[in-house]
Amino acid sequence: MIGHLAAGEQGEGRRKTGGALVNPPRPCHGWPVTDDPSNAHPLRPSRLGWSDFFEEQREPAEAGLVPMRIATVHRSRLTALSLTGPVGLVLPVHTQTGDFAVGDWVLVEPETGTMRRRLPRRSVLQRRNEGGGPLQLAAANVDTLFVVTSCNADFNIARLERYLALANQGGTNPVIVLTKADMAPDAETYRRQAAGLQRDLAVVTVNPRLPDAVTRLAPWCGEGLTVAVVGSSGVGKSTLVNTLAGPGQDLPQETGGIREHDAKGRHTTTSRSLHAIAGGGWVIDTPGMRTLHVSDAAEGIDTLFAEIVELAPSCRFRDCTHAHEPGCAVQAAVAEGALDPERLTRWRKLLDENRTNTPVVTGPRSNRRR
Repeated sequence: MIGHLAAGEQGEGRRKTGGALVNPPRPCHGWPVTDDPSNAHPLRPSRLGWSDFFEEQREPAEAGLVPMRIATVHRSRLTALSLTGPVGLVLPVHTQTGDFAVGDWVLVEPETGTMRRRLPRRSVLQRRNEGGGPLQLAAANVDTLFVVTSCNADFNIARLERYLALANQGGTNPVIVLTKADMAPDAETYRRQAAGLQRDLAVVTVNPRLPDAVTRLAPWCGEGLTVAVVGSSGVGKSTLVNTLAGPGQDLPQETGGIREHDAKGRHTTTSRSLHAIAGGGWVIDTPGMRTLHVSDAAEGIDTLFAEIVELAPSCRFRDCTHAHEPGCAVQAAVAEGALDPERLTRWRKLLDENRTNTPVVTGPRSNRRR
C-alpha cells in the first residue's frame, strides 16, 4: 500500500544548480488507466481515486502521460502519488504551486517526472481569508467532508453551518463527526442539534482514539474514496486521521491537548497532506480553523437552508425580504413554530456575509458576481 507522503520526504534532495537538477527523479513508468483485474500491478488506478470522470478528460495525444495525484503542496514544489509510489514532480517554468490542491490529478511525463497539466476537478474545497484576496484551495476531488467538532464548548452551530456551506458549494458530501461524547453529560443533545442543521445530514459520534472509529466511518472510507477532515484545533482531527490511516503510516500526525477552561486547542497540523486509509480510501487532513469566512457560496447556503429557500416562492411579493412584508410565507412559518427564528437570523447573516465577501467582477455591460 502506498503510505502517507510526509512533508519534506520527497523533493528536498533535489536542488537546481545552474539550471540542472541535482539527483533528478527516477523515471516513473506509466501504468494503464484501466481496472482490468488481469493487471499484474497490485494496485488498480481506482485505488487512488481515478474514475471515468478523469479518464474522459485525457486527450489522445496525452496517452503516454502518467496520471498522478497531488499528495502535498509546498511553496516551490509539489509531491504526488503514482501506483508505484511517491514522486517529486519536476515543475515547468512559471508554475504557481498555489494553483494546486492536495487531491488534484495531474498528467506527468513518465521519463522525466515533469508535470504537464492538471485535470479539471470533480469537487473542490476553497475559502477566502478575512479582508478578501484570492480563494485559497484546501482540497480537491473529495467525496466526503468530515466536519469534526466536540461535545463541549467547541460546539458552535454558526461555525458548523459555515463548514456545511463550504462543503455544499464545493460539491462534496458533508458528515458531522462528534468527539468527546464520553465526557459530555448529554451527548444526545449535541447530536440532535447537529442533525437539524441540514436535511439528510449524517451525524456520527466517535472516539477518535479507538479502532471503533474506523468501523463507524467505514461507509465513507471505502476503496478509492477520499475524505477530508476539517474543524477547530483540539477536537481530535489529527487523532482521527491517525486512527483511520492505521499503525502502518510512515509519519503519524502530531496531536495535542486542549485548554480546559474554553475547550480550545493548539494547532498541531500546519499543512495539508494525503494519507492512505487502511481500508483502501484516502484522507486529507487540514490545519485547524477557528474562523471561516463565507464567500462565493450562494448555492451552498441555499442547500444548507433549503427549508427557507423553498418557502420563498409562496410569499406574496417576489422580492420579499422575509422581514416585515405582509403575506410572507417565511414569517408565517416562524409564527407557527415551524421555523426557528434563530435559524432565520443566521441565514440572513450568512447571506449578508457572502454578499460582502464575494468580489464583484465588473464587465462592459453590467456587474456580475464571480
